[in-house]
Amino acid sequence: MLNDIKKDAQARMAKSIDALRHTLTKVRTGRASPSLVEHLKVNYYGSDMPLSQVASIAVADARSLTITPWEKQMVAAVEKAIYASDLGLTPNTAGTVIRINLPPLTEERRKELSKHVHGEGEDTKVAIRNIRRDANQQIKELLKEKKITEDEERRSEEEIQKLTDKAIKDVDEVVKAKEQELMAV
Repeated sequence: MLNDIKKDAQARMAKSIDALRHTLTKVRTGRASPSLVEHLKVNYYGSDMPLSQVASIAVADARSLTITPWEKQMVAAVEKAIYASDLGLTPNTAGTVIRINLPPLTEERRKELSKHVHGEGEDTKVAIRNIRRDANQQIKELLKEKKITEDEERRSEEEIQKLTDKAIKDVDEVVKAKEQELMAV
């Protein structure tokens, strides 16, 4: 019973950290990365598909991406999706290959993105604390139903707190790494 609660809490905290990592891959740094555009939705014969499912995305060099749609008629739809995104990128098309050059980030934009990254980290910490609260609530209910002793309750809450502290430390490390990546010129 208690082990299930702890395992569940630990798994949910790990998922929160993974979700943070996934979210931060979409934050643009000075370097080109396919994860920057692969989530963009492209109109593919009436249905919206992720860009990664209608084209190949490659890093040409440190500051540019090349996107090659698998079907020639998809070039215009891919361009439209890039223009419609909030990334502020301009595609250059030559035949069936679309090039995206990433301009260097300004200091102001770096600070703005750093604040955004920090905010995402804080949201993840709140989610982790909510998971801790849920786990502690389940433990208290077991105590109320007299399925565990007060000592087991206290020990379990301490273990949940240790899991929470570790998860929050992990979040801080992920955020710090992303901020360093952003601030690197």
